[in-house]
This record gives sequence, C-alpha cells and structure tokens, in this order.
Amino acid sequence: MTKHQPPVNKNETIHVTFEDITHDGAGVAKKNGYPLFVKGGLPGEAAEVKVVQVKKNYGFGRLMKINEESSERVEPPCPIFNRCGGCQLQHLSYEGQLAYKHKQVEETLSRIGGITDVPVHPTLGMNDPWRYRNKSQVPVGEQRGDLVAGFYAERSHQIVDMESCVIQHEDNDKVVQLVKKLAKQYGIRGYDDRIHKGTLRHVVVRHAKHTDELMVVLVTKGKELPNKKNLIEALQNELPNVKSIVQNINPKRTNVIFGDRTEVLWGEEVIHDFIGDIQFAISARSFYQVNPDQTKVLYDKALEYAQLTGKETVIDAYCGIGTISLFLAQKAKQVYGVEIVPEAVSDAKRNAKLNHIENADFVVGEAENIMPWWQAQGLHPDVIVVDPPRKGCDEKLLETMVNMKPDRIVYVSCNPATLARDLKYLAEHGFKTQEVQPVDMFPQTGHVECVSWLVKK
Repeated sequence: MTKHQPPVNKNETIHVTFEDITHDGAGVAKKNGYPLFVKGGLPGEAAEVKVVQVKKNYGFGRLMKINEESSERVEPPCPIFNRCGGCQLQHLSYEGQLAYKHKQVEETLSRIGGITDVPVHPTLGMNDPWRYRNKSQVPVGEQRGDLVAGFYAERSHQIVDMESCVIQHEDNDKVVQLVKKLAKQYGIRGYDDRIHKGTLRHVVVRHAKHTDELMVVLVTKGKELPNKKNLIEALQNELPNVKSIVQNINPKRTNVIFGDRTEVLWGEEVIHDFIGDIQFAISARSFYQVNPDQTKVLYDKALEYAQLTGKETVIDAYCGIGTISLFLAQKAKQVYGVEIVPEAVSDAKRNAKLNHIENADFVVGEAENIMPWWQAQGLHPDVIVVDPPRKGCDEKLLETMVNMKPDRIVYVSCNPATLARDLKYLAEHGFKTQEVQPVDMFPQTGHVECVSWLVKK
C-alpha cells in the first residue's frame, strides 16, 4: 500500500472508537490517522462502521452497531430524527450539547484565530430546550398521489412527511396539519420541483411568543389558489389566534422559499412580538430571530459588553430590522444602523416608531461603504456592534472598523470559524478580545451563537 492510499475500502466494516463530533453533529473516528465521519456516533463510543465513501483525505461511514455506549447518549424523542435533516444532536444529552458547543468554540478560536488566552465562558443554554422555534417553513409536495408536508431529508430534496416537530411551537404544528388537511379537502395540489408543477410550495407559520398572535403564509407557484374563500374561512374558524393570512407568489424554478410578490388575503399585514420591553412588527418576509428567549439572553450580553452609560455614539453594522439597535438605543446617546436589505431598514424604522425611540437612525447600504462616509462627516463611534451573516465580516468592513478607532467592538456571530478569522484580523490591528460568550440559540442542532467583547489596545 502506498502512503497516499486510504487505509479503508468502500463497503468494508471496521471497528472504531469515536474521538469527536463535527460542527454538523457527525461522529469522528480515525483509522491510522485517516478521519471517518459517521452520523450518530458520539465521542468515547466503540462501534462497528460500514465505510460508504472513500476520499483522498477522509471518508464517510454508516453506524452499524454500538458496542460501547457514551453515558451522554439519550433516546431522541422525534420519531423521524434519523431521516429528517433539521436536527443533528437529539441523541446527545442537553448537558452534552452545551459542553460540545463550548469545546467547538474554544477549539475553533485556537485553530483558526490562534486565540488561546481569552476566556470562553460555558454555553448559556435553555431551561427547556424544546418547542422553541417561533417560525416554521415547511415544504409541501406529493408522494404517490398524496399531499405531504414536512422537512427535507438530510442532503436531499425528498420531503419527510411530518405530523409534529419537537423544536417547533405547538401552534406551528397545528397550522401545518390543518393546511395539509384543507388542501386535500379543497383539491389544492402540492408542488413538484422536478417538473415545476403544482400549486402549494410551502407553508410558513409565524407565532409571536409574547402576544400569541399567528401569521399563516401560503407560498404558491402562481396567483391561482383553488377554493381560496373556503380556505380562508376554515383557517379563521379553526385558529382563534390567527391575525394574518398571507399569500406569497413564487413562480420561479428555485429552492428559494419566497417570491417577490406578497398579498394579504385576510387580517393584518404584520403580527407583533416583544424581546424584553421592545415591541417588533413582523411581516411575512421580515427577518426575526426564531428563538425569542435566547435572543433576549444574547442581546443582554451584547448590551453588557457595550458598557453604555448614555453618552455613547454606537454603530450597528448589519442592523437587520433593528433588533439589536433598539436594545442599544435604550442605553446609548445615539445609534446608527446600516443594512443592505431595503425592506429590513423599512421594518427597523417602523419598529423604532412603534417603540417611540428617536435616537436610532437607519440607512440602506453596505456597511463597508456607508461607515467611511459617516466618518468623513465627522461621526466617531464609541462602540461598534456587528452581527454579520455566516460568512463573517468583509475585510473592507474590518478595515473600516479599525480606522474608526472605537473604544469597544461587540461582535455577535453565528459561525465560530469566521468569528475566529475576524478576531485574528482585529487582534493584528489593535483590538484585544476580552472574552467570548457562547449562547445556545438552536438546541438539538449543531449551531452555536457567540458574543465577543473587544477593546482598543
């Protein structure tokens, strides 16, 4: 055997001991240093694994039999956990999940950012890590002539039909099952993405935790929706807390959920919810955090790290619908938010008005272009808050932040890898990371959110 040939063969069954878990919840085992990724394996477990794919530097296996179980292994409560791609960690105890996420953040900061001397606090978890999602986006299709609605199987477009999802709010489940029943009753066909035919593509449900208001969004291929009047009446009768029934039309051959056109079929254009004392108007396509309890935990930590006294000027880059900005505005002199999505900025302005907050201004544009313009106008922020998408901050934005010389930077991140990369850049340009706080925004999944506190050296 040459030294470049993998030490395993496809379809071979081997005995392994799992050493770690990947960011998407797969067990990691090694054969002569060659990593195998196996769904369902937990660290410390001895198991028999069938090799299903062999690549040059790593392979994939299927878990056949566990010979020695981890003390952290639990029985997943979801009957379709092994087929659905939504959750990755239901087989790991919740204490185990929190510890795994803490370790993931620590190791990623060290490996990618070279950051080893910064306290990473234990992950802040939930008292009850189930039924936390306030938004459900469920694809609808047809299988063997029957309408199905559920979630996609892992790495596929095959819908796994679902009666209940243990991380969704119960009302979301209720609405999906009701729409499924009514669609069958009124002859509304599910969408087939292979041939681009059918009517109903997705059911999107939004539930406001603190007001109990419901919004139902029916995403259709065209404007046509058979028996629309009967459908609306049935939804009203069966759902006493429904405040908004909306149709979104998406005629494109795409896996993007929403189309450009949205029409209110009945009720209000928005529903309302609170995070802390701040009220938010949420429309069909608004971005709004899906776990309101942990969002409050996350934002409280961001506010603590911002160390506001009422005299500070704050910039919130990637401000979205103003969720963090409005939290900060309660304690700051002035907040400036910038966001590339025009609809989000409209929502942010509406939310500021709703809460009678007058010290928050919002601008549409790329933060890396708007912020230098602000600086040229004489704006000097004391604090900059960033909450970028998974790809992290654009290098031009990092450069702009460094040039503005704020006293503090608060970096909210949904991806430890890009966080580590960006903290390294900021460390090389005069900003020291004081501490990092992981927050479990998405229990039962491999995702972890972090808040980092940086100060100017």
